[in-house]
Amino acid sequence: MTTVAWDDTGNKRYETGVDHGVLYPLNVETAQYDTGVAWNGLTTVTETPAGAAANPQYADNIKYLNLLSAETFGATIQAFTYPDEFAIMDGTESPEDGLVIAQQARKTFGLCYRTNVGNDVSASLGVKLHLIYGLLATPSQKAYTTVNDSPAAVAFSWDVTSTPVNATGYKPTSLITVDSTKVDPTAFAALEGLLYGTVDTDPALPFPDDVIALFAGTVTVTARPTAPTIASDVITIPTVTGVHYQIGGVTKTGTVTITVDTVVHAVPAAGYIFPVPSVDEWFFPHT
Repeated sequence: MTTVAWDDTGNKRYETGVDHGVLYPLNVETAQYDTGVAWNGLTTVTETPAGAAANPQYADNIKYLNLLSAETFGATIQAFTYPDEFAIMDGTESPEDGLVIAQQARKTFGLCYRTNVGNDVSASLGVKLHLIYGLLATPSQKAYTTVNDSPAAVAFSWDVTSTPVNATGYKPTSLITVDSTKVDPTAFAALEGLLYGTVDTDPALPFPDDVIALFAGTVTVTARPTAPTIASDVITIPTVTGVHYQIGGVTKTGTVTITVDTVVHAVPAAGYIFPVPSVDEWFFPHT
């Protein structure tokens, strides 16, 4: 038997900072997140879950049970700047360079950011990755003030709400957090390669099922995707287990006749990742 002990050396953990923000626009045609782009100048991400409120039920003159309301997820994002790709998520479009039109339709996006994990022994014990899905930004105020003897950069702020995505075996979720100090380092490095991209692959936001599979040890690293071939404007798509070949975001098999210059892109199927390095994109000119 053991007794409870407090403040043991190495157990005084804490989190600090926010960095490595990545924005992933949602492609409504493919229902996948497009290539991620760096979000520089990120200063604060405040996660604001809500709901799960108790709704007491009474019977026999007593409190009989508690029913909980649905839980929701939102956040506040603060930054000194934002990527150009975020403009449409903020309800603005640019018909010409330097010209911005506000109050346009807002689009859904995903977000990934990183916090640092430390303890009383090391200030750089590890990191946590925060993956957020189905975000929609609401209009927010921007304060422009005169320059004075204490100048400060304009800080932008957005309140965002989330629509949860499916996670097999669990309720739909908006947030996944991965702690590098508690997971397999090889799997964690593979996740970073997916989120941030590699020399051969674009940064992408994997869905919860893919993240869970990665750390459950059920991900299979495929052989490198085989290159398609072309003859007389007919592309032959190879068959490789764990690999989907796409043209314009649409999965293709067999042969495809092209009438314009075409790019074929290989993406891993659910439960698979590509080894690093590997080539996953091919350009075929129309003749």
